[in-house]
Amino acid sequence: MDSCSLIKLFGVLLVYGVVNVVPTLGDVPFDDCYDVTWGNDHVMFLNQGREVQLSMDIHSGAGFGSKLRYGSGFFHMRIKLPNKDSAGVVTTFYLQSKSNNHDELDFEFLGNKEGKPITLQTNVFVNGQGNREQRTLLWFDPTADFHTYEILWNQYQIVFYVDNIPIRVFKNNTKIGVMYPKQAMQIEGSLWDGSDWATDGGQTKVNWSAAPFHAHFQDFNVDAGPLKTSNNINENCYASDYWWNQKKYWTLDHNQQKEYEKVRAKYMNYDYCDDRERHPTTPPECASNRI
Repeated sequence: MDSCSLIKLFGVLLVYGVVNVVPTLGDVPFDDCYDVTWGNDHVMFLNQGREVQLSMDIHSGAGFGSKLRYGSGFFHMRIKLPNKDSAGVVTTFYLQSKSNNHDELDFEFLGNKEGKPITLQTNVFVNGQGNREQRTLLWFDPTADFHTYEILWNQYQIVFYVDNIPIRVFKNNTKIGVMYPKQAMQIEGSLWDGSDWATDGGQTKVNWSAAPFHAHFQDFNVDAGPLKTSNNINENCYASDYWWNQKKYWTLDHNQQKEYEKVRAKYMNYDYCDDRERHPTTPPECASNRI
């Protein structure tokens, strides 16, 4: 069993009720868990393979993916985004199934002109249905240093975190007819040209004179339940032996809820739930995902 199949129970602490993964045993080289999937000549390995730089120029960007697929877990990556004029440049960290009607959980970082804020867009696809974008302005400069981005996925909720602060919740609302991810997903990261949509709705394009653009990724250990033979998750993925499936992770605790509400109030600048043009009727999951 390789390091990406191990459950690293001893690397987990609770800090003020928030999950925090400590990079000790989990500090593994990229090659243990991931492969480069495209743009091989735009990928550089640093720090004995414990850091990866993806580059983008007018010819290509680059991407990587996990060797295994997973059915639940706590997925995390430390990322430093391209600096200076990065308008139109998209950096991603996400989970995705390999199917026509795919499941997907997205972190998408939308670049901007120098001095303007970078937007973090999250999205949730289930059975091929997306259109659940939320956009949050980050409260720090994500180009100056590494920050940690995390996704908790169990049978009760999916939570997106930034530096252990919850910024988005998607609860399992199958009881009211809302689909919930049930396909095994791989972990992916990429850097690519999003000129047609990413900045100012596509009005601001990539400034190629500022190329090449560089995104850096660290922390390649995986705390998740691997699946090797099936596209669909099963009850073993939700076993309580996995720490992220235990009852304390079924909902946000009081401190997390306060932080979540603060982020929504202060930093969120778009929520599909409030977009009456795209969604004349509020999607049924919206009310419960805010509390």
